[in-house]
Amino acid sequence: MLKTLRAKILFYFLLVSLSGILIVSFSIQWGFEASFNHYINEDRTERINQLVKALKLEYKENKTFTGERVTQLLYQQAATDSLYYKIYTPDQILLIDSTSISSDIIPTADDLRTNPYQDDNWQTSMELIKVDGNTIGILKVYYPKGFVDSESVFLQTIQKYIVIAVVITVILALAFSMLFSSRLTAGLKSLSAAVVELTKHKQNVRVPLDNLSEEMKQLGIAFNELAISLEKEERLRKEFTGDLAHELRTPLATLRSQIEAFQDGIWEPTPARLGQSHSELMRLVRLVNELEKLLAAENPQIRLNKTELEAGKLLASIQNLQTPIFKQKGVNLVVKSTEQDIFFKGDLDKVTQILTNVVNNALKYTPEGGTVKISSVIEDEMGGFQIKDEGIGIASQDLPHIFERFYRGDKSRARKTGGVGVGLSIVKALVDAHKGIIKVESQLDKGTTFTILFPFD
Repeated sequence: MLKTLRAKILFYFLLVSLSGILIVSFSIQWGFEASFNHYINEDRTERINQLVKALKLEYKENKTFTGERVTQLLYQQAATDSLYYKIYTPDQILLIDSTSISSDIIPTADDLRTNPYQDDNWQTSMELIKVDGNTIGILKVYYPKGFVDSESVFLQTIQKYIVIAVVITVILALAFSMLFSSRLTAGLKSLSAAVVELTKHKQNVRVPLDNLSEEMKQLGIAFNELAISLEKEERLRKEFTGDLAHELRTPLATLRSQIEAFQDGIWEPTPARLGQSHSELMRLVRLVNELEKLLAAENPQIRLNKTELEAGKLLASIQNLQTPIFKQKGVNLVVKSTEQDIFFKGDLDKVTQILTNVVNNALKYTPEGGTVKISSVIEDEMGGFQIKDEGIGIASQDLPHIFERFYRGDKSRARKTGGVGVGLSIVKALVDAHKGIIKVESQLDKGTTFTILFPFD
């Protein structure tokens, strides 16, 4: 039982189909019955209000309730709507009793000082009849619980049609499930064999595509791409666990240097500088969030709060934030702005994160005594920044891959400097989100130059 792939697919398709059919059918039946019951109650209330209006009108015209229009309504509602009434004077004297029209047994308790009488089949309600604020009578209504004969017949007919529809749907679901499972398993046999090989961690597992249908061929292509991706991710996963702390260390080091500057008396804890420290802390929180998003998807959707930014002010802010950590390592930080103000549209937090990641990367790979230069530039009808370091450089074969997630070129150097290979991936994603451009030029043992440009509009 359920030993073959086809049997399992057939069983689960039927299980899902039947579950859906039953849920939908019960929902329809319950919803229709509830709606129908609401309709009956609304109609009953309207009929009662209709009688109350007739009673008031009759009283105003003839000072009595026994007129023809009232009598006609009483008989009509008793015959068609199973609504029966007892009408009393304010002194609880019975004037009209239409319950005698019913062949069923209706409660006859006349003492209105007690609660309305109810049995298993009938339900009662009571309403005061008022004219100009004065009570002119008391109306006691009797109506059957549940549905009357015609209403029950209508509901039973609907239920019968629902059952017929369910039976037909089940038969169709069975037929199509058998047909679909048969066609699907033809290609799944080769795919399942490849999956078994993949679960054994065998390398170079691929699904042959020649004999697959067009639908299964797409699945086979996706599986082959998945196998290639898993090989790559398996390698990167082993590196990621040990290197994640290094990526988080960069913003933490900045915060640490600022706090130590406060402790050592180098900086006065002014509101502005405390605000910078808090801003850096919040940037760390955002960095962790962006890292989670980056790990979850290759192309994260980033929401930008774009405003008009000026490159010189951003460089001044970066200089204030980064100077302590540069001094701690013994690397010179040179910031140069153009005489002309450069304005562009961007998200302040994201642009700051871009610059901070690239500047920290430059500091990370620049030895003591070296220099990192940051300047504002205008190029290709766009405005932005250029970060140039005197670090170890990047090999030419690694340049096309530096923005790939978790990619690192020289593993030994990367372990000395830290990093998990997501910093530049985040930078690339944020620059792309701004519809900007990032370019890299590098030579081994001479340094690297990053040029980051943003559209003016």
